[in-house]
Amino acid sequence: MKQKPRTNHKKRNIVLIVLLALLCVCGAELAACRFFAPALYERIVSPVRRTASAAVELCVSAAQSAVQSAQDLGQRLQESLAARSTPEPEPEPESQMAGDPTLTDVLPVSDPSITELVLTGGQFYLTGGTLEIVYFNQGDEPWASQPYGSDNIGGYGCGPTAMAMVVASMTDTQTDPALMSQWAAEQGYWARRSGSYLSIVEGTAQAHGLQAESFPGRTPDELLEELLSGKVLVALMGPGHFTNRGHFILLRGVTLSGQVLVADPNSAERSLSVWDPQLILDELSKSTNNGAPLWSIAQPETPTGVPSSF
Repeated sequence: MKQKPRTNHKKRNIVLIVLLALLCVCGAELAACRFFAPALYERIVSPVRRTASAAVELCVSAAQSAVQSAQDLGQRLQESLAARSTPEPEPEPESQMAGDPTLTDVLPVSDPSITELVLTGGQFYLTGGTLEIVYFNQGDEPWASQPYGSDNIGGYGCGPTAMAMVVASMTDTQTDPALMSQWAAEQGYWARRSGSYLSIVEGTAQAHGLQAESFPGRTPDELLEELLSGKVLVALMGPGHFTNRGHFILLRGVTLSGQVLVADPNSAERSLSVWDPQLILDELSKSTNNGAPLWSIAQPETPTGVPSSF
């Protein structure tokens, strides 16, 4: 039993020696054949050369195909990343050019005991709402003729004027329609011959530390409840009692009788009137881009839950 492995080992060695000898003999014969019988040598090695050449060509082709596939994949990835990082252009807004409203019937009666426009320290304020609103009118100088992009504030600046009222009233930032229009144009919110892109509302509020979100409520009770909670609403109005195109106004409070107080950047008279909440809802713009037509603006809260400005 102990001799078997040794015998098998010897047999394997013999086989290897014989194979090596054959290879050597064949190699020697092939080398001799190359010198003494070139034609026969070519007949023997030609198939091998062709096979080797085909194998090399196949490998090169496969490598080129792999490289091309990798390049194509990289190009697709780059295009996909570029498409994701490039936002779609914002839709052009409906024209916000200032003008007389579509409906010019008698305005609701104003009541000084409810709201007034008072001048304090060289600045106008609207009283009686959720908070006193710093009031700006886009048609007043010195800013009415100043630029908003390549337009002017008096004609197309209701957006930055409304947001100037929001920022000046709800933060410690000192601003006015001219400063806000310049800033808004630099941020890309100006829309040539249209007014402002609707992203101006959330963009401006967030840039100045305010909380802004689209308000979905479409009933008088929901509207009044939001205003009573201390919020100011930015409303994009359509044709009706406020405009004949598109127009930004603020909803700034509620009266004891359930009427709505507004701040209209194109009319002090309308800003001193009280409005039925259903009329406001009925005349909202039909646009739904960027949270339109109603946005709720709130002051950020401190850890105790008290608005930071108080």
